[in-house]
Amino acid sequence: MNRNITEKLEKLIVVGDRLLIKPLLESKKTKGGLFLPPGYSEKEEIQSGYVIKAGPGYPIPNPDETDELWKQSNCELIRYIPLQAKVGDLAIFLQKGAIEIVYNDEKYFIVPQHSVLLLEREEDMVL
Repeated sequence: MNRNITEKLEKLIVVGDRLLIKPLLESKKTKGGLFLPPGYSEKEEIQSGYVIKAGPGYPIPNPDETDELWKQSNCELIRYIPLQAKVGDLAIFLQKGAIEIVYNDEKYFIVPQHSVLLLEREEDMVL
């Protein structure tokens, strides 16, 4: 990626259980050699791409908070259940749950974690 684009992406903050995914470029040809009409691949239900940024996860309530309204709560102690997806993972996701955006003339998807079907990670995973 271009350094300027990378610097601008660093300024983006992904919230909650969402992922910023850069879609893979798909071939305009079928396996049999037929050319696909423009826009065909965007109508597919399943999409894949690389995770560029990930949100902090699912927010959970702080066990120290009480229902006593007169006590001052410390909102800075927000806790999260982390996401399974990590930056650099190849994600296969349902496009129906994704939101397509264009940022700096590049196409991205904002995808909630529950729309991700499968992740491929380069590092060795312990099962």
